[in-house]
Formats: sequence, C-alpha cells, structure tokens
Amino acid sequence: MARAATTSDAFNAIAEPQRRDILALLRTGERPVTELAQELGMSQPGASKHLRVLREVGLVRVRGAGKQRLYALDARGLRPVHEWVGGFEQFWNETFDRLDTYVQDLKQSRQEE
Repeated sequence: MARAATTSDAFNAIAEPQRRDILALLRTGERPVTELAQELGMSQPGASKHLRVLREVGLVRVRGAGKQRLYALDARGLRPVHEWVGGFEQFWNETFDRLDTYVQDLKQSRQEE
C-alpha cells in the first residue's frame, strides 16, 4: 500500500514526531524558526521544512516581525483530530468504569477476608 502524502491533512502532518514536538513548543506562544530548531536539536532547514508542512495543513500560521518570521500554533487546524479522538471518549469512560468496579470489588473482598 502506498504511503499517503504528509501534506494532505492534519492527521498525516502530525504523524511525524518532530512536527508534534514543534506544535508542543508553539503551545506556549509564537517563535522564530531558529529558536524552534535550536530547542529541538535540528537544522534550521529541517525545522523550516516541517513548519511548511504544518502551515500547508493549517496547523501553524506565520507572520513577519522585522527580519524574523514568527510561527504560531493555529489550533483550528487540530479540530478534525480533536473530533476524531473525542469519538473514543465513551470507550475510555466505560473502560475506567469497569476498572473502578474491579478495584471496588477487590477492596471489598480483602475487607471480608
């Protein structure tokens, strides 16, 4: 099966771990590419390449500030990912409810011993 292009949507873009690292850093505010590259231990061209992909799928926006280009998280692009993950909420709630029931039953059986 052919691998999907990494620039097609947010899911493909965040499949790459370094792009997720970039998004995590941008949660705290906008940063220039040099700072992102330095914090992640990658080359500036490498960071720029990832930022281009993130920008193309709408996860990052950029603005000029003098000679710098500042990148910022655009959380609106994460909406499809958030909605998809949210579909698993019922599964996790039921799993935690079963775990809670198991722990309560275990506590009760130990008290009865």
